[in-house]
Amino acid sequence: MTYIVLVAGQGKNLQPLTLSHPKTLYKLDGKTTVLQRLVRSIRKHDKEAEIVVVVGFMYRHIKKELEDDNVAFVHNPFYSVTSSMGSLWFAKAYLQRENVTIINGDIVMSDQLMNEVICDHTDVPYVLMDSTRTDGYKYNVQVQGDKVCVMSKNLTEFLGNYASVTKLDAVSSRFVLEQLDQMVNEGMYNLFFEDAMVQMIFDKNFELYYKDIKDYQWTEVDNVDDLLKARQIQVESEN
Repeated sequence: MTYIVLVAGQGKNLQPLTLSHPKTLYKLDGKTTVLQRLVRSIRKHDKEAEIVVVVGFMYRHIKKELEDDNVAFVHNPFYSVTSSMGSLWFAKAYLQRENVTIINGDIVMSDQLMNEVICDHTDVPYVLMDSTRTDGYKYNVQVQGDKVCVMSKNLTEFLGNYASVTKLDAVSSRFVLEQLDQMVNEGMYNLFFEDAMVQMIFDKNFELYYKDIKDYQWTEVDNVDDLLKARQIQVESEN
C-alpha cells in the first residue's frame, strides 16, 4: 500500500515551540521522534509499504531525520500559503495507486491500531474518527447511517473528532485526485484536502464511510498534553 504522510505545515497550534522546530520532530523518548515512530510503525506492519512524505516547513530537518528510513519526499514550496489541499496536490501522482492511506505526520497511534486499521487493505473509501472526542474546535465528522454526510470545523452537531486519517481504494483515490485538481486550479489550495471529499459528497453523491476508533489508543500532537499522551503510547508499545 501507499502511505502519504503530510508534514508540510508550520504547526501553528504549538507556536512558539514550533517556530524553529517542526512538531513532528519532537522526541517521544531518547531516540525516536513523532514522525520516526509513524514511519517505522507503518514499515513494521506493512513490509512492502511505499511511504511518501510531503514536506515544506523546515524540510531539510525532516529529510535528515528520515534519511535512513527509505521514504520518498515531495516538496510543497508554498506551504506558508497552502493547507493540506495544496500539499496533497503536490503528491497527486501517488493518488493513482491501488490502495492509499493519507495521514497527518503528527499522529501517534498504538501498535494495535496501526496493525488492524492503518496498514489494512480497504475496498471502500473511509475516514477514521473517534466518537469519544468531541472538541468543538476540531475538524469533526457527522454521519448518517454508515456514511459520512459532512466534515468541518464549523459543526454544532457531530459524532466525533476526525482522526486525520483517510483510506482510499483504487477507484475513490482517482475520484479524489480529479476533485483535488479542480479545486486547486480554482484557487482553493488553502483548504483542507478533506474538503474536497465533502464537496464530492454534496455534488456527486460520493459515498464516504467512517470507522470509529474509540477503542484504540491514539493522539494528534496539537499541544503539550498531547505530547505527553504520545510519550505514554510510546512507552506502552515498548513494554
